Amino acid sequence: MPPSESDVLEALRPIIDPDFGKSIVELGFVKNLRIDGGRVAFDIELTTPACPVKAEFERQARERVEALPQVDAVEVSMTAQTRGRALEPQSDVLPGVRNTIAVASGKGGVGKSTVALNLALALRDTGATVGLMDCDVYGPSLPLLTGVSGRPRAEEQRIFPHEGWGLKLMSMGFFLTEDSPVIWRGPMVHGLIRQFLTDVDWGELDYLVLDLPPGTGDAALTLTQQAPLSGAVIVTTANDLSLIDARKGLKMFEKVGVPVLGIVENMSYFTPPDLPDRKYHIFGEGGGRRVADELGVAFLTELPIDSRVVEGGDAGKPVFTSAPDAPIVEAFRELAGTVARKLAVLAETTPEIADGNITWVGDL
Repeated sequence: MPPSESDVLEALRPIIDPDFGKSIVELGFVKNLRIDGGRVAFDIELTTPACPVKAEFERQARERVEALPQVDAVEVSMTAQTRGRALEPQSDVLPGVRNTIAVASGKGGVGKSTVALNLALALRDTGATVGLMDCDVYGPSLPLLTGVSGRPRAEEQRIFPHEGWGLKLMSMGFFLTEDSPVIWRGPMVHGLIRQFLTDVDWGELDYLVLDLPPGTGDAALTLTQQAPLSGAVIVTTANDLSLIDARKGLKMFEKVGVPVLGIVENMSYFTPPDLPDRKYHIFGEGGGRRVADELGVAFLTELPIDSRVVEGGDAGKPVFTSAPDAPIVEAFRELAGTVARKLAVLAETTPEIADGNITWVGDL
């Protein structure tokens, strides 16, 4: 007698998702179960295409169902439905964006924009649809880092982002010449940021990475208070000055009720090409991890110094394209996987984030 639907589900029940700590059956990941005599087919729908145990889930599911009596063949399809806030077509603020990730630092010079770009590219590589918004009004860097330039297309009071490297891109730099000074007061900055959030037609995105300006000034505050931020990543280096400012950035997000996904320590060490086992900690060692432990947030990763990142950025060719096999590319992929999974868990366990309604807990 062929297996029943309940037999198959019971066989799959011991498979536990490590992020949620629950069975894939209890989580509702098993979809489209079909049984035709001795042939069994089903989908496993994950919360993010960046799931690190996707292949392991598929192997376990196949083996467990094949072990059932009277089963001749098993077909497992791995799919993903990125979790996030419910899409709100009538909302004027990022209506088609499921997850918004703020990449921030307390000060400039820590490589925040490079981290934001490569995080976006790594998320893209998982199969997600991704956009990148350069929110630094006074010193936009996205045109240089991507090699994309020129004024974006505008129709019927809608601005359409550029597309480059598989990302949707928007930056104040697309509206300026190289010699254009940006001399604006706070209300003007507030208006521009608001326009980027409401008038840019991003379409539907799984992730929009927001490269925040350094510090906790007008532009950063406007974004944290007006954009439906799903979570924030703090970028720092290991030296004490950067760590002091990283604490300020983290406190800003806490004050406006935005979950801090964790701290990234950029430019952590340098490994000479001819000495692959050596690590030289030029800016100090372990500072990012100490601050993360002190403030009770996750330490996400250490990113090494790699000259190819700088060379690619100067040439408008990201390291994902210019040196796809570089160890730092793999480090960015691991960072993207961690960020995506943290957002998926937040979307499942925090209703106000899943619904796109952030509750502000105080004013700065």
